[in-house]
Amino acid sequence: MLAIFSKGLVNPPQELHSPASLTSSMKPKLPFEILNGFVSSNPTNAFSMRFGSSASLAYVPPHNPSSTYKRLFSGVDEMHCIFMGNLNNLCSLLRQYGLSRGTNEAMFIIEAYRTLRDRGPYPPHQVLNHIEGSYGFVIYDAKARTVFAAVSADGGVELFWGVAADGSVAVSDDLKVIKESCAKSFAPFPAGCMFYSEQGLMSFEHPKSQMKAMPRIDSEGVMCGANFMADVQSRISGSSDGGSGRGMPRVGSEANWALRGSKA
Repeated sequence: MLAIFSKGLVNPPQELHSPASLTSSMKPKLPFEILNGFVSSNPTNAFSMRFGSSASLAYVPPHNPSSTYKRLFSGVDEMHCIFMGNLNNLCSLLRQYGLSRGTNEAMFIIEAYRTLRDRGPYPPHQVLNHIEGSYGFVIYDAKARTVFAAVSADGGVELFWGVAADGSVAVSDDLKVIKESCAKSFAPFPAGCMFYSEQGLMSFEHPKSQMKAMPRIDSEGVMCGANFMADVQSRISGSSDGGSGRGMPRVGSEANWALRGSKA
């Protein structure tokens, strides 16, 4: 799968950028180059959608129908979801949300997102804490122009994200695609975490914890985009549990990161 979101629609953590991308022999690509390369490498079964210059989604059905993890693409009312994995408690979730038995995992994720969007205030981490299984997904709401992405805490499904040549953000389950598209400005999407346009990157396992960026060095000794993880010893400033609030602010806050500059 592949999702590309324009700069401004998604503002990634500054640490995802690597200065090494400017001097690397492999240069970051532009969004149309990334999308065209993905589709051309799967010419017989790739499906893609473009939403002007704001976003692009591409999907390839599983080569092996008996694969352990499902790969699904669904769209409802201008909300589009690419889903990979399995939800162990899907049946109970469908009853909880009042959905029919024929609802698949991608359709359920869309309905869960709709609840988050339309019935607020509703903490986004609570949506994910009710879900059991191994999964990774990306939602693009074309009407609201928001992005919602997450990876389960068990790490059974992997996603990777990086920064393209024009500052757009690319997300894929294919590490090779991200490496070739984003040069050195890429990293694994952290397990147990979510990215929501309204709040940036946060841990849904530890929603009151600060996010911590750890430098990544590749096999060539070159600095790449950072790994991100929840610092469970810290607490978000102003949290109700009386935490000190000191330390790194929640990743994805444009105002906070602008003051810090690039550390990658």
